[in-house]
Amino acid sequence: MSDTISLEQIDQIASQIRSRTKHQPAVGIILGSGLGELASAVEDADVIPAGEVNGWPVSTVKGHQGRLILGNLESQPVFVLQGRVHYYEGYSMAQVGLPVRVMQRLGIQTLIVTNAAGAVNPEFEPGDLMLITDHLNLIGLGGLSPLRGPNLDELGPRFPDMSRAYDRELMALARRCAAEENILLREGVYAGLAGPAFETPADLRFLRLIGTDAVGMSTVPEVTVARHGGTRVLGISGISNKANLDGETVTTHEEVLEAGRILVPKLTKLVRAVLRSM
Repeated sequence: MSDTISLEQIDQIASQIRSRTKHQPAVGIILGSGLGELASAVEDADVIPAGEVNGWPVSTVKGHQGRLILGNLESQPVFVLQGRVHYYEGYSMAQVGLPVRVMQRLGIQTLIVTNAAGAVNPEFEPGDLMLITDHLNLIGLGGLSPLRGPNLDELGPRFPDMSRAYDRELMALARRCAAEENILLREGVYAGLAGPAFETPADLRFLRLIGTDAVGMSTVPEVTVARHGGTRVLGISGISNKANLDGETVTTHEEVLEAGRILVPKLTKLVRAVLRSM
């Protein structure tokens, strides 16, 4: 798989999508494992199966439906990605970041990125929402970056600043909306790993030691691409399972999807409130 995708390839994909919708999205929303039901709230929607867009990476994971939905949500023009692709599926990091590149070329200014994440902080419970205040780019620290290769100068700088990966104004807005909607909103640091194996108890104890609150296998590459292109980011994790620091419980993907059914109503309520207030 190619480590690089050209601006021409990105624009060809954006052109295909543009030809199939009347909407001009300003907000992009990426829905994680088991969280896809938020897409059903989009009004006046143009729905495009990912497999019908030449060059678009298609998810192979249960719980990721692989649909592009453009429409309106709380009067905001949105591009909702119902399901994402991951590095562990065999895609290159450039392909993992491609959907965000296309969203940027279609005009989005803000990205709301969600995921299902495992608790590392022992205080977190399955069904909690966590505002991502920062992340640990453990994949990227090992050299796997969606920005590897020739820099796309038209989109962003060679060495983008990541000191404020998650937008402080959007975080403040999410806190306010959660309080108004009576939603418990945890906060913390998300660690992005490559997967697909879940973490060992030793992995989790190490992650806790270095300041992790929740862990998953996505999000960080997309946020890196978003910030490279100057897109503001709000990140929300849905906590899908309890911290397994002592090795006494078994984590399964079915458990993650089941937690999604608990999380979706809260996540939908929070995202809609944020969009209303933007």
